[in-house]
Amino acid sequence: MSTIPASHPLFRVIGTLFLATGLALTLSACKDAPQETPAADSAPADPMLVRVAPEQAANYKTGAVVAADVALVQEHPGRVEANERQVARIGATVTGRVTQVLAELGDVVRPGQVLARVSSPELTTAQLGYLRAQSNLAQAERAVERARQLIQADVIGSAELQRRESELAIARAEKRAAADQLRLLGLPADAVESLSATGGLQSEATVYSRQGGVVVDRKVSQGQVVQPGEEMFTVADLSKVWVVGSLPEQAAQSVQRGQMVEIEIPAIDRKVSGRVVFVSDTIQPETRTVTVRTELDNRKRELKPQMLASLRIASTVKKMVVIPETAVVREGDRDHVFVQIEPNLYRLVPVELAPLTNQRRPVLKGLREGDVIVTEGGFHLNNDRAQRLLTGAGDAGAGAQK
Repeated sequence: MSTIPASHPLFRVIGTLFLATGLALTLSACKDAPQETPAADSAPADPMLVRVAPEQAANYKTGAVVAADVALVQEHPGRVEANERQVARIGATVTGRVTQVLAELGDVVRPGQVLARVSSPELTTAQLGYLRAQSNLAQAERAVERARQLIQADVIGSAELQRRESELAIARAEKRAAADQLRLLGLPADAVESLSATGGLQSEATVYSRQGGVVVDRKVSQGQVVQPGEEMFTVADLSKVWVVGSLPEQAAQSVQRGQMVEIEIPAIDRKVSGRVVFVSDTIQPETRTVTVRTELDNRKRELKPQMLASLRIASTVKKMVVIPETAVVREGDRDHVFVQIEPNLYRLVPVELAPLTNQRRPVLKGLREGDVIVTEGGFHLNNDRAQRLLTGAGDAGAGAQK
């Protein structure tokens, strides 16, 4: 069998086929093999973490979170109001026209002081009715006296005497009713007696203050026509005032009648203590609040009605986690604290806190008893954290290890 020389063109064709087949297999293997991705960078740094260099650690004080007995203090808006039990709303007792106004807004008045005068035909008519009743009474008394004399002379019978005595009783009742009508119209007792003695009529009704105090409202002017029951003046005794607050319905159980509360009144820059005298049994449907009222002494007249106030009301004592006020860091309109993750490594954690009580903040959410936190220096530590975010320095703060 003859041998084909290596230089034969057939050998070149076969070689080319083997080379093409090998290249195709290699490309197919490369395509099917899983592609290797470059190593990813390390995970992004936690923006809430900050690491402190050992030489800087002494600048930050830490401590464990503890639990303590706390009476939560809730602050509620309020306002100063006049004591409604010492407020008199005074009006005319007759229909008429105001002829004199004798009291102005802010005047201090005493009981029985004249506030205004009202000219009234109604009063004149009532006085005439009283004089008529008095005349009828005198006539009835004389008729009875004559009847008694006639019955002794056996001129009339006992029935006539009884009729005249009945008329006398009616006349007396009519005079009493006429006198009562005059008093209801504002005519004092001495004026009624004077009318009875002299028969002189008074053309003006007098409006008196029924109590002492300050004129806090005046709704009448000279020449104005007034009606009975229409309010003309408001007189308030401001020696004691109320501070009225509105509590959310959820906080209604935290206050009881007789409980002492702290009241802050910004207008006089002073805090006072008051006792709760009223807790409403109903809820205002528009605001879903419960009305609470305290009473304060105001003999110096420092407190004015409608002054704004804040009521600080303590609830019952219970066990709660507390932290010092110095540990709190404000960030993004929220309260935060730095919690120790490991030595010299801290995380900024959001927390929900109750109002300050004895230099401590009760924790409502975000911390547990035993957690180690930064108690002093948190503000500076947060500045370090912010600087790290600006410079992109990993989880290390300014002056920290790198």
